[in-house]
Amino acid sequence: MDLLRIIIAILLPPLGVFLQVGFGGAFWLNILLTLLGYVPGIVHAVWVIARR
Repeated sequence: MDLLRIIIAILLPPLGVFLQVGFGGAFWLNILLTLLGYVPGIVHAVWVIARR
């Protein structure tokens, strides 16, 4: 299941974080990072998914 979440996180980082943690602070942080740059959003999303 984590592999599928990582693939989703690469395509749409906020969705991958949402599937992992819901509407928490990490989700909103990921939206901000994705808006500032797509790569930071991906890195944060993969980090959140791999950490849990």
